[in-house]
Amino acid sequence: MKLSFAASILALAATVSAHTRVCNVFINGQDQGDGQDKYIRSPPTNNPVKDINSQAIRCNVNDRQVPQWVNARAGDEITFEWFHNYRGDSIIELSHKGPVQVWISADNGNSWTKIASEGLNNGQWAVEKLVQNRGKHSARIPSSLRAGDYLFRAEIIALHEGDVAYQNNPIRGAQFYPSCTQVRITQGGNNSPPGNTRFPGAYNYQDQGIVFNLYSKPPPTSYTAPGGSVWSG
Repeated sequence: MKLSFAASILALAATVSAHTRVCNVFINGQDQGDGQDKYIRSPPTNNPVKDINSQAIRCNVNDRQVPQWVNARAGDEITFEWFHNYRGDSIIELSHKGPVQVWISADNGNSWTKIASEGLNNGQWAVEKLVQNRGKHSARIPSSLRAGDYLFRAEIIALHEGDVAYQNNPIRGAQFYPSCTQVRITQGGNNSPPGNTRFPGAYNYQDQGIVFNLYSKPPPTSYTAPGGSVWSG
């Protein structure tokens, strides 16, 4: 009995330590400093969102405006840095394979446009690449994007329990890690993002990119991330 209890505690600890969140960003390689609760709408914990019909699927829980903005220009590279809780600790458990995506909103999260998406490429998942890059993944801000204030929504979708939909088994289901960063585009072009996607609403439990078996035999060789195509700008 004691062994069983100890094993349960260890399993719980391993599961919790696998969680993650964005701690800071870089613009063209320049570190913008710790962004938690400053320019990132940080959740109080690093726990995932599992209910795609909840408001938390947009910017995680605790979605509210924070005091600072990161300045960038259209065409710049924005890099998000993920960690378990703070810079330098663990990033995310490698078992949490899945895609990494970036969305933008020009109206404080009421509508969204996807600008970057990585899934499974030559046998490597985007999450594996992120860990290999020490928690970093990047997106190019569309060069024609109009100047203004935007939310940048970086997202990891962990598929290790995604063989069944959360609505059918709340103990399992894909895990979503959305994070919203406030970015001010100081110089831009003439295009506004289409903004034809809503959260909640962008995803449903029939999406093959959400209900997905990582452990199929033979292993999967292709993957289509949910939420439609990337806007080139």
